Amino acid sequence: MSACPVPRSSYDAIVLGHGSGGRLSHDLVARVFGPSFSYDESFAVEDQAIVRIPGAGEIALTTDSFVVDPLFFPGGDIGKLSVFGTVNDLAVGGATPLSIAAAFILEEGFDIATLRLIAESMRTACDQTGVRLVTGDTKVVERGRGHGVFITTTGVGVRRPGVRLSATLARPGDRVIVSGTLGDHGIAVLAAREGIELETSLVSDLAPLTGLVDAMLVASTEIHSMRDPTRGGLSSALFEIANASKVGVVIHESKLPLKAEVRGACELLGFDPMYVANEGKLVAIVAPEAADAVLEAMRRHPLGKDAAIVGEVVGDHPGIVTSRSVIGGERIVALLAGEQLPRIC
Repeated sequence: MSACPVPRSSYDAIVLGHGSGGRLSHDLVARVFGPSFSYDESFAVEDQAIVRIPGAGEIALTTDSFVVDPLFFPGGDIGKLSVFGTVNDLAVGGATPLSIAAAFILEEGFDIATLRLIAESMRTACDQTGVRLVTGDTKVVERGRGHGVFITTTGVGVRRPGVRLSATLARPGDRVIVSGTLGDHGIAVLAAREGIELETSLVSDLAPLTGLVDAMLVASTEIHSMRDPTRGGLSSALFEIANASKVGVVIHESKLPLKAEVRGACELLGFDPMYVANEGKLVAIVAPEAADAVLEAMRRHPLGKDAAIVGEVVGDHPGIVTSRSVIGGERIVALLAGEQLPRIC
């Protein structure tokens, strides 16, 4: 496995940890992109942006790049990942996905038949989610300058009327709900990459979240925020919400849903499952009076059958996420330092 140096306060060159979704990713935005585009610390980092179009209402816009290794993994591939990942970023912002644009960076010598499989997988994923791939671009780099194929996608959707979801809207007393078992994607990809044999067949949780989000919003409008905890896992998603809303979050370790093989792999490798990537799960911040109704609606949906309330939002320690163990101890869940699992999405 590739390793990332222990993070310092700053770097003069990019390291793997800058792509982790954790501390170094946030530092890169704060040091480079934020100042360059005149964003200050009050700017809320969402999975998508809501853009007002004069005379046409509000649209949701998101963009993402996919560099997964291997390109084909148990439960999915880079093509399907690029479509579902983009659709999910729109869905958790309360938008109905409509269209996708895709750019392909191809390495000289990459097999055309494999590229065709990836393209067909993307088409199937588009059909499944009801979106169209409407435009794109292709560039080729010299042999040895890439890893077969990288895909960048941009998604456009329409914001649902009356729905407002934001990392800035969490309030003390809100419940933290996850839609299912954590870490399936990260561990499945790692096992395929490194040849790790698990006791049972683990596949990525890769899936489109639009139907699940629809069911949740029908159950209640008192959902304040949603995120899909991909890079950096649950910890990064909760940190971003706690930081944007100036609240604290407390997670109960005993309530986190984990598959036995994920728990075992994390114990073996020294990973914290709260940092492992997911691609078909979401975390929702829900008003306490609506939490049970939302949880019941999630559990009736195939992608939410293992949903659980795993914590709550508190007024104490704003901007900090903590985790309570089974025996009552409490620790700070810091942002991921470095890159735990590179090239995971």
